[in-house]
Amino acid sequence: MKSWYSHFIGTGVFCVVAVALGYYVGGLPAVATVLFLSVLETSLSFDNAVVNAGILANWDEKWRRRFLTWGIFIAVFGMRLVFPVAIVAIAAGIGPFQAIDLAINDGDEYSRVLGAAHHQIAAFGGAFLMMVFLRFFVARHKTEHWLEVLERPLSRLGKLESIEAALSLMVVMAASWIIADPVRQGEFVVAGVWGVVVFIIVKGLAALLGGDDETAHTHVVKQGVAGFLYLEVLDASFSFDGVVGAFALTHDLIVIALGLGVGAMFVRSFTLLLVERGTLETYRYLEHGAFWAVGALAAIMLGGVEFHIPEAITGLLGAALIVWALGSSVRANRRTVS
Repeated sequence: MKSWYSHFIGTGVFCVVAVALGYYVGGLPAVATVLFLSVLETSLSFDNAVVNAGILANWDEKWRRRFLTWGIFIAVFGMRLVFPVAIVAIAAGIGPFQAIDLAINDGDEYSRVLGAAHHQIAAFGGAFLMMVFLRFFVARHKTEHWLEVLERPLSRLGKLESIEAALSLMVVMAASWIIADPVRQGEFVVAGVWGVVVFIIVKGLAALLGGDDETAHTHVVKQGVAGFLYLEVLDASFSFDGVVGAFALTHDLIVIALGLGVGAMFVRSFTLLLVERGTLETYRYLEHGAFWAVGALAAIMLGGVEFHIPEAITGLLGAALIVWALGSSVRANRRTVS
């Protein structure tokens, strides 16, 4: 078995290169921004690493390698560089090359357009993550619970058909009530509905192409093209807040891509470490904590459209839930041994 630090060698090299490029682009201020964004992205997406590890643990080595090579390329360059440009192009009704020109030559307007679409981005990502959260806990065959007073009633709801979709849509509708502008409210609801629809389609494809079995009611995703697509959409949902929040610090697309890219690389390294070490099997409640962090992030995305919630709070809340679950797992293991 590899030493734990070996998983971070490539990430460390990437970080050094990113810092050097940041210095070349904008000097020490750009370096500071790259480092801050990398820490922000890592803290916001650590729960993503745990969720990914839980899924990849059921895949063979070939598909793990494909996700961790092709997937990281898409995550770093696609979601952190191409995605913001695509959002601005759609929101402003302009072509992709015009959006790139806007990003390079008029950062203020680029940031304004991206910010104007924030409620739709938050609704889509929040609804998708809410489905991810509920899919894990609303499972009638789920027998192991961490926060029993909350998780046991949720698992009983699994007896109701498609209850996770109904609950997610109810949360989206409730969140839309805090939006005063009727036009933005309608756009928010439509984007939220699409988040639920995309989740159902992607999960359905994963089941269709991977075959259905007794674990289909859980969060388990089969390896294959559809499973790969599911993990990429999941990563996109986790990255929404980081991408939008990055423009509060800088309008430089290169600096944003470098900072968030380093964070994505660290998430990949943590995922590899968790899978290889079998950490989720050793610490039984760690995955529960990660999915509670996913639910918290979804709620913050949906509820934070009208009220800005600092990204630091989001990251600290997710980290606190994971650390709490880790501590509970250690105590449970000690009781089992004794």
